[in-house]
Amino acid sequence: MEFVPSKAFSIGIELELQLLDADSLDLVDGIIPLMEFYPGNPHVKPEFIQNTVELSSRVCGSLAELEAHMDTLVEDLKLTSGALNMHLCGAGSHPFSERLALITPLPRYLLLEKVSGYLGYTQITFATHVHVGLGSGDQAIAVMRDLTAYLPVLIAVSANSPFWRGYDTGYVCYRHRILAATRSYGIPPVFDSWQAFSEFADVTRRVGVFESINDIHWDLRPRPHLGTLEVRVMDAQSTVAEALVLAGLVRFLVHYLVRTPRPERPPALPAPLPWWLEKENHFQASRRGMKAQYIASRDGRVRPMREVVQNVLDVLEQSAQALGEGDYLERLRAHCETGPGYARQRRRFEQTRSPREVVEELVALL
Repeated sequence: MEFVPSKAFSIGIELELQLLDADSLDLVDGIIPLMEFYPGNPHVKPEFIQNTVELSSRVCGSLAELEAHMDTLVEDLKLTSGALNMHLCGAGSHPFSERLALITPLPRYLLLEKVSGYLGYTQITFATHVHVGLGSGDQAIAVMRDLTAYLPVLIAVSANSPFWRGYDTGYVCYRHRILAATRSYGIPPVFDSWQAFSEFADVTRRVGVFESINDIHWDLRPRPHLGTLEVRVMDAQSTVAEALVLAGLVRFLVHYLVRTPRPERPPALPAPLPWWLEKENHFQASRRGMKAQYIASRDGRVRPMREVVQNVLDVLEQSAQALGEGDYLERLRAHCETGPGYARQRRRFEQTRSPREVVEELVALL
């Protein structure tokens, strides 16, 4: 399997947005009439379930270019969906919807429906996916291996799904708990080389586990035909600006990991741990977000997540400046300080005691 190299640290993003009935603010299966306005458009796409629209950016050379492109796409989509009596909403889950999903009738999705069974109708979640360009398959695998230790950090700063079917779940990122029911979500396996990953992909395809890499839904996965590493761990964000600072975080992390050999990285940064410790950090980040306790060593030393995040941002200063995007790092610091989306949703619910009011605010934000 060939990895097609792309321009180093080029950036792209996919935003999964909720389609809502403009009157009830519940999820609505509106992708089919919406797509009639975007035939063949590579940037506006259907997803597995009909209450979702995916905005997929072009390949960009900078965060500023990416932000301008996504702002244009979102504004156009808001006008079109409004004409269909729909609103758009950005969050990892819908705060009160109780309906099962309706599968989009495209060949690949209909096949997935048969494979996933009932799970396919219940996994109504929305994510932000970030692609970063890399020069080789071996480089993509090496970065994927190193970036796995940062997944709890990425969850904590992006968590935006505290509510599910009208309840405060007690989690900041309940999306991950929903997705945990399936076989190919979560922390990726460790591969030593692109050859090892290629052999895995070949065997799983041959035995019918996965038809293609598109069917592997790990939190990180290489995309050989695009020449990228795709980071899939983050919740859908409520504004383009928030999605862009997270894209910046991913870009700066990949730049840092590529340019800085392991022995030169400060000990305060996340580092590979035994699988069960990484899994626990992943869980705790989805449970408590910025208030989580992060297991930092094999012997059980624990640090506050907020401190870990601060250390990461401090170290990434040089990469942000090297890419000419220090302003996005400052915006990211402010985002972490005021609280990710889950904190804003909970503040609104505490003020109103109404899940509908939470959704109204989410719609207004986008």
